[in-house]
Amino acid sequence: MPAEQAALKKLKVEHGSKVLGEVTVDQCIGGGRGVKMMIWETSLLDAEEGIRFRGFSIPELQKTLPAAVDGGEPLPEGLLWLMLTGDVPSKDQVTALTNDLHSRAALPAHIEPMIRGFPKGMHPMTQMSIAVTAMQTDSKFAAAYAGGCHKSTYWDHTYEDMLDLIAKLPEVCALIYRCSYHDGNMTAYDAKLDYSANFARMLGYDSQAFDELMRLYITIHSDHEGGNASAHTTHLTGSTLADPYLSLASGLNSLAGPLHGLANQEVLGWIQDLQAKFAKEGKEVNKETITEFAWETLNGGQVIPGYGHAVLRKTDPRYSCQREYAQKHLPDDELFKIVSTIYEVMPDILTEHGKTKNPYPNVDSHSGVLLNHYGFVEKDYYTVLFGVSRAYGVLAQLFWDRALGLPLERPKSLTTEWIRDFCEKQ
Repeated sequence: MPAEQAALKKLKVEHGSKVLGEVTVDQCIGGGRGVKMMIWETSLLDAEEGIRFRGFSIPELQKTLPAAVDGGEPLPEGLLWLMLTGDVPSKDQVTALTNDLHSRAALPAHIEPMIRGFPKGMHPMTQMSIAVTAMQTDSKFAAAYAGGCHKSTYWDHTYEDMLDLIAKLPEVCALIYRCSYHDGNMTAYDAKLDYSANFARMLGYDSQAFDELMRLYITIHSDHEGGNASAHTTHLTGSTLADPYLSLASGLNSLAGPLHGLANQEVLGWIQDLQAKFAKEGKEVNKETITEFAWETLNGGQVIPGYGHAVLRKTDPRYSCQREYAQKHLPDDELFKIVSTIYEVMPDILTEHGKTKNPYPNVDSHSGVLLNHYGFVEKDYYTVLFGVSRAYGVLAQLFWDRALGLPLERPKSLTTEWIRDFCEKQ
């Protein structure tokens, strides 16, 4: 760690005054899109290539990271190791990390009664955010900071909190699911299984294919560089030296927005509405009827959920690997066939519409269909699964924020009057 800290200091001393880019008025008004102003070590997003985790693309991760079964999907614990260290782990190292997470998974005593006491109908993401915030009572970083620890040790306490929090999320989120949609009974925690399979059992699913889906889902949703809303919010809150529990809760609240993680439930809803409309009219769901429904959506002033991306200018590789999973495990699923047909026609529709720079599908476009195939039909819960996964990436980076001593984030804001005056003078 001292070597990494020295390298960042050297970079700042030698190149601190160099210009990386200019901010335009469009970028200022448009949410800072494309402005290079964050350090994010765990992943990098290229507009044409897609996401790379520590230099590895998703197909490379599927080939390189250890798997639970031969030729299967990568274990998310392996990706966590890679994001934290920059090194591809061995199978033994991944097993050791899995066991470490299991040893940290016990919940604070007040969490289960609190979740069971939530009112029926409370959105699962609201429940998850509250539960993560409430677990802050166990924060080792907060306790160390209150005790006057030296700032050089912040990263160590953050590391402990980060692993504790990731370890506790499966039981927290399984409780939310079982209490919200079922009888509240849950399969006991099983430390003999890997992270994803144990989570699947507590949710109520006992299928190797579903285990594989969870491994793939958590891996590909974990990180998408630092500028997306949930990652940026976690980083921003963490930059105040808020502990990982409070920081992640902030990120989850961003993830719950319909322009971010909530889109995954909206995609499935849009497809089901499409099915219902044309079933009522006695029409087949095909290229023509999908095109009709898409234009109705767009002309109604709404967006097509699951299409477009703030950075990507091609089909999201996370969509592609889910499509490959579907071709392998559920090629005859009706909803999968509809998703495939949508993929054939939607880019041309959105290109003709002319209001999106990327008319291709993103990660949300496929995940709900896969979950629905296994009987996981409670689409309001899908973003919670996204939250479990996203915790891996944003907490791994929060560790690096502390290790590198990154400062409080404080960009400069402007008024529209200032911008007008400045531009007129120019």
